[in-house]
Order: sequence, then C-alpha cells, then structure tokens
Amino acid sequence: MQFLRARSSVALFLLVIIALSVAGCATTATRPDESAKKPGAHPTIVFMTDFGVANDAVAICKAVMVGIAPDARIMDITHLVTPYQIGEASRMLEGVTPYYPAGTVFVIVVDPGVGTSRKAVIVKTKKGQYFVVPDNGLMTPIVDKDGLEGAREITNPSWMIGDKISSTFHGRDIFSPAGAHLALGEDWTQAGPPVNELVRLNPPTATTDAKGITGEVIGLDDPFGSLITNISGDDFKKLGYALDEKVTVKIDNKSYTVPYVKTFSNVPVGKPLLYLDSRDRVGFALNQRDFSKIYKVTPPVPIFVPSKQNNSPSPRDRRRNPGTKHRRARKTS
Repeated sequence: MQFLRARSSVALFLLVIIALSVAGCATTATRPDESAKKPGAHPTIVFMTDFGVANDAVAICKAVMVGIAPDARIMDITHLVTPYQIGEASRMLEGVTPYYPAGTVFVIVVDPGVGTSRKAVIVKTKKGQYFVVPDNGLMTPIVDKDGLEGAREITNPSWMIGDKISSTFHGRDIFSPAGAHLALGEDWTQAGPPVNELVRLNPPTATTDAKGITGEVIGLDDPFGSLITNISGDDFKKLGYALDEKVTVKIDNKSYTVPYVKTFSNVPVGKPLLYLDSRDRVGFALNQRDFSKIYKVTPPVPIFVPSKQNNSPSPRDRRRNPGTKHRRARKTS
C-alpha cells in the first residue's frame, strides 16, 4: 500500500512538472520578440541621388552611413535621376514613401545648389518619416500629402562628417552622416535650429474646360520610354471615354489617335496606346517599343486631350497619324 502511495505521489509530481513546462513553453512561444520592440534595431535608410553609377560617389556615401550606423539597412530608390531635376526626384520620392513605415529615414541628394546659401535640412512629417534633403523644393508633395511635423537646418558639426566640409560633396559630408545619426535613433532636434518655412516647388498643373484637358508630359517611365503626364485618371475619366475607344490627342502640337486600354498587350506590338499608369495618371506607350524615341518626344512638352464630344481628328491629322496609316495600308494589301 505504501509503495502504491509513493508511486501515485511521484506520478502526480511528474504531471505537475510537465504541466508547468508546457505552460512555460506556450508563454515563450506566444511572447513577441522583444528585439522587434527596440526602436532602431534594424533602422532603414532609403537613398536616392542623381550621382549615376559610373563613379564612386554612391559607394562613398554608403560607407559614411554604415561607419556611423553599422546595423542600418540601406535601400536604393535610384541613382539615375536626371541630373539637377528636382521635380523628377520629388515625383519619385512621392511615389515611394507610402510603402515605408514611420521611422524610415530618407536621404535624397539631388542638389544643383550645393555649396550655396541653400539649407541642408532634416524634415519630419506627421507620418513619422524623416527626410534628409537640400531645401530646394524636394519635399513639396510629401509635406502637402502627409503634413509637416517640423524641420531643422543641419548645422551641428557632430551630425556632419567633420570640420572640413567640401563645397561640392554635401552628400558625403552632411546628408549621409545626418541620415546615419537619425538611423541610430538620436534626437533629430539636436541637428540644428528650426526652419520655419521650406522652399516650395510649383509644378505645372493640368487644367480642364469644356473642350478637354490641357496638361504636360512631365517625364518618362524609363527604360521603356513611356510618357508620364500630369493628368490624373479621375480628370481623364470625366471626359467620357470608355475602354477600347480611340482618343485623338495632341502631344507637343502633333496629333495621335490611340486607343484607351487597360494595359500594353491590349494593342499589337509596336502600336501606341493611352492608359492609366500605376499612379493613376494618363500615360502613353508603345507596346514593347519606346514611345519617346520613336516619336521624338522629350519632356516637358504640352499635351491636350479633348472631351469625347470634341474627339474628331481632322483629315490632316488622320494623314499623319501612324495608327491611321496602318489601317490604310492594311486595306490596300
């Protein structure tokens, strides 16, 4: 009897131990990773310049960043912004920022005014993202969309590469180290004094009247050569066109009659199309060809899209429209 009691006690003890172990494992398994809570554990720096890739400038800037913040992840937007084109860089930045979380640090160096009185600044948006940029208008669409939390001029030498600042390479000497200090989680207000007003860009906007929409080709979707316009998809839809209908537009005062379709392969290879791009703007392309090169369109150039009721190409426009020529040739073959 005593032997059975002892066995029962041992069995009960073992059951208690097993139960406690299972509970402990469950707690451990469901507990969130503590390291994920630590701000700056894996800081992200998103980098964009017009430096190109034929020199060492980008590599030097990244070396400066990782020298200060070795755990930072550096992600590139592009380093092939058309040189000096602030508006193009601003447009690309606007397209990228929605896909990054609060706390991301953007270092953008498209800086034709380097070495002048233009300010080097840190901008914080109400979304909680940081931007290390020259104060030249780059931030206009971001601030308009996400709101401005504040801005600081970078004047603190400890946020720069050192005392000897080049007059021509602030990407290395100011913007890269400042971005790295932000990635470390340092107090951004220590970078320098407040900036009360940022420089603004004033990009051209499309206008609509009873005849149609007057806008501009503002860039190219390279390397494909498709045209990017400043006409929004919503404004275009108000003109009354349905998918697969033909639209006669004027691009740089030359007429083109093209179908309005969803995607490139809705037309034969080499044929033009009008479509709404991934940012919901009117675009023009050639299926598997380069619209810009073949039709010799170099932005910026004006564009006019008529309303559906005014969509009637003249005989002269029909004669020089490549799509019309294709149809005529097919009839006589």
